[in-house]
Amino acid sequence: MPLKKLPKPVRFLLWLLVFALVYFGAQQYQKRNLVSGRAPDYSAPLLRGAYFDSRDLAGKPYVLHFWASWCPVCRFEQDTIQALSRDHRVVSVAMQSGGRDKVRDYLQEQGLNFMTLLDEEGRLASRFGVRGVPTTLLINSDGEIAFREVGYITEWGLRLRMWLVD
Repeated sequence: MPLKKLPKPVRFLLWLLVFALVYFGAQQYQKRNLVSGRAPDYSAPLLRGAYFDSRDLAGKPYVLHFWASWCPVCRFEQDTIQALSRDHRVVSVAMQSGGRDKVRDYLQEQGLNFMTLLDEEGRLASRFGVRGVPTTLLINSDGEIAFREVGYITEWGLRLRMWLVD
């Protein structure tokens, strides 16, 4: 039976199904290289000069957010991460965004003050299988990666996921 002969509501539902399959398939494809299960231990220099060690957050849920200053989607999402950092632990990773001064100036210009690790060469991102930004991982109190997101995510979407992780 040709598609045009189907009733309009049935055609609409079929197109909606095709769109959903393509969308969720693309999402899964983007996540294919990301680590899953237990989050690896890591340490990296903080923007403010000290070193951060992920073992210091053992037993506490947190958001691990990879971003870059040159990424337009990251710029669009940065206020969401800023708002979330007021209520939850957020560890952001400035991936391949330049040195300490350049990242500090960028955060200052944008009015952002969330914890930021420097990943100038992308080694930390590579350890987590991050190939694109923004990428957000939500890690539960057992150190397991509970949610993995690539691309833009709304503040309420992140808050709901953090509520589920807590």
